[in-house]
Amino acid sequence: MTRALVFDLDDTLFPERAYVASGFAVVDGWVQQTLGRPGFGAAAAALHEAGRRGRIFDEALQWLGISPTPTLVARLVDVYRAHAPAIALYPDVAPVLCAWQGPAAVVSDGPLLSQHRKAQALDLARRFHPVLLTDRWGRAFWKPHVRAFRQIEGMLGIDGPACVYVGDNPHKDFTAPRRLGWRTIRVRRPGGEHAAIDAPDAADVECASLEGLLELLG
Repeated sequence: MTRALVFDLDDTLFPERAYVASGFAVVDGWVQQTLGRPGFGAAAAALHEAGRRGRIFDEALQWLGISPTPTLVARLVDVYRAHAPAIALYPDVAPVLCAWQGPAAVVSDGPLLSQHRKAQALDLARRFHPVLLTDRWGRAFWKPHVRAFRQIEGMLGIDGPACVYVGDNPHKDFTAPRRLGWRTIRVRRPGGEHAAIDAPDAADVECASLEGLLELLG
C-alpha cells in the first residue's frame, strides 16, 4: 500500500517552459534598461526552442552585437535565477493532492536560488512537506544521489514500496528511489524537456499526466 507520494518539480508539477519564459522576459527588461538593446528575450527564446542549452545567454548577446564577457553573462544568470517567476502548477496537481490522504513531498534538483524562487511562487510549502531542494548540499547530491530520498524516509518514517516517486527525467529521477525499493512513475507530459526520450524501463509506470494517478497506485 502506498503511504507517501514524492514528486519531482520541473515538468512534473509545473511546466518548466513557463519558468524559462518568465526568466527570459525579466532578463530582457534588464538588458533593455541597462544596455539599451531590445530583443534579448526573443533571441534567447529562439535559441531555447532550437534546443540550445548551456550558452544561451552568450549566444543571445552575440545576436544583439554585445560582447558576452564572463562578468556580463554572470550578471544575467544572477538576474535570471533571482527573479520571482510567473508560474503555476499544472491543473491536474490540485485534484491529486485533494484526494490523497497521506504525506506528499518534493525532491528537486537545480541551482538553489532558482528552485527556491519556484517553490515560493508555487507555494509548495503549503501543499508539500518536506520540500527538499538537493542543491542545499551541493551539486554532488543532485539526483541520482540517494541522499534526499533517504532523508525523506527518515523524516516521514516510511520506506520501501510504501513510497512512490513521480518524476519526468528517465536519466536520473528514478535511479535512487528504485535502489531503495520505492515504486516509480514517469510523467511524460507533451512538450516536457525530456518527453522525447524513450526509456520504457526507467520507471515502473509511465503516464502522460497526473490524471488517474491514485488509481495507478492501486
